[in-house]
Amino acid sequence: MQEKLPVAGCLYVIMKERKKYMGTKIVYNHKSIEKKWREKWEEKPVNPRVDENGNKKQKYYCLDMFPYPSGNGLHVGHWRGYVISDVWSRYKLQQGYYIVHPMGWDAFGLPAENYAIKMGVHPAKSTAANVANIKRQINDIAALYDWDMEVNTTDPEFYKWTQWIFVKMFKEGLAYEKEFPINWCPSCKTGLANEEVVNGKCERCGAEVTKKNLRQWMLRITKYADRLLNDLDKLDWPEKVKKMQADWIGKSYGAEVDFPVEGRDEKITVYTTRPDTLHGATFMVLAPEHELAASLATPETKEAVEKYIYDASMKSNVDRMQDKEKTGVFTGSYAINPLNGKKTPIWLSDYVLADYGTGAIMCVPAHDDRDFEFATKFNIPIIQVIAKDGKEIENMTEAYTEAAGTMINSGDWNGMESSVLKKEAPHIIEKMGIGRATVNYKLRDWVFSRQRYWGEPIPIVHCPKCGNVPVPEEELPLRLPEVESYEPTGTGESPLAAIDEWVNCKCPVCGSDAKRETNTMPQWAGSSWYFLRYVDNHNSEALVSKEKADEMLPVDMYIGGVEHAVLHLLYSRFYTKFLYDIGAIDFDEPFHKLFNQGMITGKNGIKMSKSKGNVVSPDDLVRDYGCDSLRMYELFVGPPELDAEWDDRGIDGVNRFLKRLWNMLMESKEKDIQPTKEMIKLRHRMVYDITTRLESFSLNTVISGFMEYNNKFIEVAKKEGGIDKETLETIAVLLSPFAPHFAEEMWEQLGHVDTVFKAGWPKYDENEMKDDEIKIPVQINGKTKAVIEIPADISKDDAIAAGREAIADKLTGNVIKEIYVPKKIINIVMK
Repeated sequence: MQEKLPVAGCLYVIMKERKKYMGTKIVYNHKSIEKKWREKWEEKPVNPRVDENGNKKQKYYCLDMFPYPSGNGLHVGHWRGYVISDVWSRYKLQQGYYIVHPMGWDAFGLPAENYAIKMGVHPAKSTAANVANIKRQINDIAALYDWDMEVNTTDPEFYKWTQWIFVKMFKEGLAYEKEFPINWCPSCKTGLANEEVVNGKCERCGAEVTKKNLRQWMLRITKYADRLLNDLDKLDWPEKVKKMQADWIGKSYGAEVDFPVEGRDEKITVYTTRPDTLHGATFMVLAPEHELAASLATPETKEAVEKYIYDASMKSNVDRMQDKEKTGVFTGSYAINPLNGKKTPIWLSDYVLADYGTGAIMCVPAHDDRDFEFATKFNIPIIQVIAKDGKEIENMTEAYTEAAGTMINSGDWNGMESSVLKKEAPHIIEKMGIGRATVNYKLRDWVFSRQRYWGEPIPIVHCPKCGNVPVPEEELPLRLPEVESYEPTGTGESPLAAIDEWVNCKCPVCGSDAKRETNTMPQWAGSSWYFLRYVDNHNSEALVSKEKADEMLPVDMYIGGVEHAVLHLLYSRFYTKFLYDIGAIDFDEPFHKLFNQGMITGKNGIKMSKSKGNVVSPDDLVRDYGCDSLRMYELFVGPPELDAEWDDRGIDGVNRFLKRLWNMLMESKEKDIQPTKEMIKLRHRMVYDITTRLESFSLNTVISGFMEYNNKFIEVAKKEGGIDKETLETIAVLLSPFAPHFAEEMWEQLGHVDTVFKAGWPKYDENEMKDDEIKIPVQINGKTKAVIEIPADISKDDAIAAGREAIADKLTGNVIKEIYVPKKIINIVMK
């Protein structure tokens, strides 16, 4: 009785086919074969810098978004992105490129420190342990990573250059100090940028975010707003990502209008993109932080105004901008509409932010949904100034927000087209002396400091005589001091502030007693430029040498999650443009092409997390099915740009495909099978289909394509006794980016000594793909009467003649028309 071999025993047991040609029992041992090829690749890498003639190959830089080393390790969702990038890298390798494909660790910042606190260990120790574990898991992917290029953001030889960039920005006036209210997480005990707040809560720990007035370091990213916006046209990125970037920058054209405050000398300046609606402004709203907010309160409103200002200070900007019921308080004061002289009540509301525009807005409730809601709630007049066909709406129940219309209730502007007036109004207002045409941006300067220990020290010395002085470049890196107690203080000061021997220093300029900056940089600091350092990671004299930069940079393909589609990419582009401006590099965009993969979720689309208990580790799947099966299944689960729900059972289908292919190889390799026309046709069609799908990143259909063609070849093999060697070689090369171990073994089994990755990507011949004979229905008056086989390239007249001959006995009437739709139908129309 035949012994049964368990799947869990890590063996691919090739099932006995029912047809006699597939009768031999053959075992594919993924463990031994994958181990064999990794050892061979280690001994002789498949990605040499030079070709066999000693000439440098053209580079192709494929980059992953590097991971932060969390304690949970990798799950199958992380694997997906790394497999996608490795498939693309190996495809380019087969096209003859030298592949720059590095990996490193985004190891500073809140995630690593919070994990260390949770585990009760020092972040240096926990981070190192996590890196080691994740590196082991990444090696299981068998990706084409060059570990000689490895970087770690916590390495002083790396963050020396993170600090160097900051010093250069400081000297150029792009880094500055400012005290203002920021988002504050009372649990993490640190300031947060707006992007780190989700629905009013800290994205890391989920605590309700409040406000705290703190001294912060800022980066003047707004100076680059126009370039960041305009240069999006250079990039081969998904349009949705470019739009997200453009919306975040938020460039708009409009006017600043000065509203005098009734009975006072001050004016309140508002920014509006619709100065054409100025006659319809029936109230104005100030941010609670506006410098005039408290002073505008009258004795009757003072208590309510002060309470409202305090309550608003306890909310994050993100929470204030959520779509919810609007709140507000009337100050008791009025402004004067400078265009028509009407009194305009001044309100405070937390949906207006102090750091956008001027912190004050004019409100036109007839033509803005938010203003309409506010005016309706607080019984404020609504005056329509734009009307479709010039007809005013009676009893408005919602705002009229269409851009087109005719001006009404607008004095001298009555009868003008609103679309024309929108462009002219800023200049009219400027000529009247009541405002000025201007451009505004949503983009704010970047809050660049954190009140935490685990981050790059900011290389600034505070001198009572010289002010803020950068640490001399030759003294970098300014190392993070080793301490036992690193937990956040909760006072707004970094834990570094308590280390007197580190804080107290001498001014680099005058030698006076001074103090070091104690805030550290955010996690974004290292990840905004790391991709540059990979290619010259041991250089102690420069961030990257000109020679290495010219040879290896910039990045040709960047692959990572859509969650980084705005800030990480925006910051990286900002850093690259700055480094270009100071001559450190010769290009001003970091990533030519971008691909965002979707997320792998647990059941019912729930994001994988340890707390939900739905994390699927790749470790057991690699053990039981092998790396190649898991790589292919990661791609098979769905379109790579979309989220996909994980189901372990699906890997069996990929597993069966590899077993069937292996069995076909073993049955065919020793036979002298001559290629038939059908084999040649299928081979060229397969090359065409796989290449076309791969180029369009339709990777799930690549895997299904392999399965479809494998089934077709098995049917051919049953008839012919096997498959010819050239076709099997072609399959091995096509499969090599997806299942590299399997492809290498297949290539060797076919008699090759060198690696499959020297074979070169196969080409297809369209002439060989064509059918010699096709089957086609012959119809009379649209009803099929016969099916005939004709040459694929037959002429119209010959096709119709063949069709008439096939149904000659049925042609009993008068022929009115003869139709031939090439390769589709022949239709004889009769009366």
